[in-house]
Amino acid sequence: MSAVRRAGVLGHPIGHSLSPVLHRAAYDALGLDWEYGAYDVPAGGLAAFLGGLDAAWAGLSLTMPLKVEAVPLMHYVESMAKLVGAVNTVLIQDIGGVRQLTGANTDVWGIQEAFREAGVESARSGMILGGGATATSAMAALGALGVEALLVAVRARGRAGGLVRAASRMGLRPRLVGFDEVPLLAEGVDVVVSTVPADAGAEVAGTLTLVRAGAALLDAVYDPLVTPLGGAWARLGGTRIGGERMLLHQAAEQVRLMTGRSAPIGVMDAALRGMLNR
Repeated sequence: MSAVRRAGVLGHPIGHSLSPVLHRAAYDALGLDWEYGAYDVPAGGLAAFLGGLDAAWAGLSLTMPLKVEAVPLMHYVESMAKLVGAVNTVLIQDIGGVRQLTGANTDVWGIQEAFREAGVESARSGMILGGGATATSAMAALGALGVEALLVAVRARGRAGGLVRAASRMGLRPRLVGFDEVPLLAEGVDVVVSTVPADAGAEVAGTLTLVRAGAALLDAVYDPLVTPLGGAWARLGGTRIGGERMLLHQAAEQVRLMTGRSAPIGVMDAALRGMLNR
């Protein structure tokens, strides 16, 4: 009998994560004797956690605040993760008896697929709320959709240095704006990705009066399932895409990378919907 493989999601806080639901459903469908847990690891604690892993570990999912912290701890960083400067997936491999950590980024894929699922194949103009690691992934995803005119709304421009450097690597020139400008600019964009917490999005929602008809908003937050910003966007005639769709697609890509097998996305989707319905 082969040894049980292990994987898990790391971050802080981590109690709300739905990643275990998705990954466990995939393992069951694939007939894999794998375990997947949730581990509370605060900023600065990733190196110690990685140092304690044994040969049973196959991979890790990373959420905030560990995505940027992980980059210099990897032996190899895949091209997309290097481009955006953020790792949300760690592949743990034994190569010639030596453990190697490979950092990847499936957030970009998850965002792209969530838009495609909603019928958005391309866009010319876009906006991102927030300037952190998920925002840089959103920038890469919007660039892949064809967005050239890009606005990035941040509270403090001095904290957007990582995003600006990533934009330079991507050949993009986003215009930084303040949160107070979002309601004035929302009508002019085709797609929006919000990467900020629900309460921050609520501030924008409270002053939002007009959006372009059918313009798509992907809210990376999925707790609550419908945020104040997402609800306001839909009421004004826009298309709301829940953060759980991004979560599903990025998790499916993680399963593929970790197991080497195609993810049973239909099964994962059913498990996700079942949990959300409860």
